[in-house]
Amino acid sequence: MADIIFYEKPGCINGEKQKAILRAAGHTLQCLNILKQTWSHNRLGEFMAGKTATEMMNHTAPAIKNGEIVPEQLSASQALDLMVKEPILIKRPLIEVDGHKIQGFNDARLAPYLGDWHGREDVVTCPNLQILSCDERRA
Repeated sequence: MADIIFYEKPGCINGEKQKAILRAAGHTLQCLNILKQTWSHNRLGEFMAGKTATEMMNHTAPAIKNGEIVPEQLSASQALDLMVKEPILIKRPLIEVDGHKIQGFNDARLAPYLGDWHGREDVVTCPNLQILSCDERRA
């Protein structure tokens, strides 16, 4: 089984579900607060390779929800710069495993680590999105 570094926002409902899936598959997790990490453009970019700003940004972040930041109007480089300054803008989780740097729980490279998880339950979309975002609820 693998040792996984799991960058999360502690207390996020889906993050808890995602960690349970990985642990049930027998993996050891080192969980780190994504908001307290020191990120650089290059380091964060390793997780985001080939993604657009829209794909890499957390759409429940307050600045995006209230229209201050519009990911569709940003280049990937501009998005990385903003996420380095404000890690709440990073779509979670970020995962390091066996040399892979993965963003999100839907990445195909993560499939070999999911064990018997059936994949029918949505563990990506915030369950409070219709009422209140995870970020607002935890603020």
